[in-house]
This record gives sequence, C-alpha cells and structure tokens, in this order.
Amino acid sequence: MNDDSSPAPAQAAARPGGRTPGGTPPGLGPDPPPLLEVHGVTVRFGGLTALDDVSFHAPGRQVTGIIGPNGAGKTTLLNVMCGFVRPDEGRLSFGGTELGRLRPHQLAALGITRTLQGVGLFRRLSVLENVMVGAQGQARAGFWSALGGLPASDRDEGRLRARARDALEQVGAAGLADVLPDQLAYGLRKRVALARALAARPRLLLLDEPAGGLSETELGGLGDLISGLSAETSVVLVEHRMDLVMAVCDTVVVLDFGRVIARGTPDEVQADPAVTTAYLGVEDSGE
Repeated sequence: MNDDSSPAPAQAAARPGGRTPGGTPPGLGPDPPPLLEVHGVTVRFGGLTALDDVSFHAPGRQVTGIIGPNGAGKTTLLNVMCGFVRPDEGRLSFGGTELGRLRPHQLAALGITRTLQGVGLFRRLSVLENVMVGAQGQARAGFWSALGGLPASDRDEGRLRARARDALEQVGAAGLADVLPDQLAYGLRKRVALARALAARPRLLLLDEPAGGLSETELGGLGDLISGLSAETSVVLVEHRMDLVMAVCDTVVVLDFGRVIARGTPDEVQADPAVTTAYLGVEDSGE
C-alpha cells in the first residue's frame, strides 16, 4: 500500500472559518444525513487483507477525515471510493445510488471528483485549459473539440471557460489563468489541481493528501480553503498531516491494519487510547 508514514495525532486547533472543534459550522443545526455510505468493505490482495469490514458515512457539507499510521489502508480505501479497486465484500452508495458496478469515469457524472497526491497537470496547456479538463463531463461536444475551436463547440467552450475561471477564483488562483503549470511554485500547482476537481462542481470531493509538499504557511491557507469548500460540498480528506485533519474535519475515521479502530469528532479521536496505541505502539496499561 502507498500510505505515507504519519506522526502521532496533534492537539486540535481552532477550526478555520469559524468551525467549532468536532462540530458543525455555527448556525447550521443538526448533522446532515449521510451522502456517502460505506458498508462492510473488505479488500484482499492475495493473502493480504488490506481492508477488513470497513464501515463509515460522510454527511453532506461536512469534512470527513480518514487517518491512520503507515500501511493502515487509507490509500486502498480511497481507491475503493474512486472505483479503482473493487471490494471483495461490502458495498458503497452515494446519494442512494450503489457505486459497486460503476467505473471511475462514471463517478464524475454523479458528482464525485478527486485530487491526486501529485498534481498531474498537462505541461503544455495553460492553467485555465488544465482546469477546463475537469469540467469536460459537462461539455456536449467534448473538451478537445471545445479547445480546438470547432464550430459546434463554441457554446461548450464558453461554458467550460466560465466554470474553470470560477474554480480558479474559488481557490485563490484567478490571476494564473494564462500561465503554464511549470512556471508556478508547487503549492500553486496543487491549487490549480484542486480547481480542476472543483470545475465539475462536485457533490463529493475526495482529497488525497492535499498537504503533501506544502510549507507551514501554505498549510494554513489550505485549511481555510477546505473549510470553505465544505459549505457547498461534502469533503473526504485522506491526509497524514494531523494538524490539518484536526483543524478542518467534523468527523475523523481512524484505520489501523485495515480496520476502523475509532471514529468521532477530532477531540474524541485524540482521546481514544486505541488511537494512541496505533500511532505510538504504546499498550494501554488500564490505569
């Protein structure tokens, strides 16, 4: 598995954007109903059980964090949610639609998009054109026809460009539309990659270690951005930076050796002895 090693859980910080620790944003009332539901998912690779009876749900307009030490199964779980890995047992549903038989490219039509651990941008396309790729599912004539300026695609091109510009503005990168990706610092390229995922206007956004490679200064801005996104979409965050997870997540699910060992608010998870044992290898003495 490709999970990066993870430090022990850090103390919860104040939530960016006015989010209260372990709760919903002020004024929103009770937790919304589940949007993504994962039931009893088990994945085996030969004789290795990568995920063992994993169940959790992600409500709409909240941030759900998936954490765990190296080898816990985080990457495998994300790949199951994206359709890249088919579970041997269990099922997934999104807004009442079963996901088990859908291929990855079909998920965008349902409103599910993801980012990669890297950036995966096209070097010879501008930032704006890269973000337009993320909205291609809404193009009637197709992205490449729109980009080539074929007559039938004029309206598509305008629609794609408008969505791409909105997404760039959403991540604070509106002024970078005409720049090539290689001209940008890594942190800005990651924002462009996030804008590409947002261009499809997803109902569920899957973030794969968005903090990787960012400086401490950039990390604070990313936290504010993720908190803001949850006002419009459900976010599932797979991340090894505990300071970010504890700052932005409403609910945290902890994996260890492919099993869910804890779930709850950031404060509840940090106080769970099983989580400390998983991260630090410290046995609970019962005292």
